[in-house]
Amino acid sequence: QVSLVESGGGLVQPGGSLRLSCAASGHTFSTYAMGWFRQAPGKEREFVAGLMWSGSASSYADSVRGRFTISKNIPKNEVYLQMNSLKPEDTAIYYCARKIIKDRWSDWGQGTQVTVSS
Repeated sequence: QVSLVESGGGLVQPGGSLRLSCAASGHTFSTYAMGWFRQAPGKEREFVAGLMWSGSASSYADSVRGRFTISKNIPKNEVYLQMNSLKPEDTAIYYCARKIIKDRWSDWGQGTQVTVSS
């Protein structure tokens, strides 16, 4: 069993920055990839960014590419999402997720709220 706990959300003005963290605990040795998703009110959950646990390959949604950066700290079993140039449309609950096989996100955190507003 793996537990994912997000932190770092909050209220920020447009153009500002936030850094989200996700700490994984439990049987993390079989991690294939980690990622971030978000869900805005009235919308479906969407992929934001993903990162292979072995190696450096990463991917981003078109809406955040160039503004958000995903990174990891393997010894700490943590993954981060640096969010710059935030826009009101980035407002959502952000979820950390984990894959142990290529085609399915198997573990999810509880989410952290990010609100971008003046």
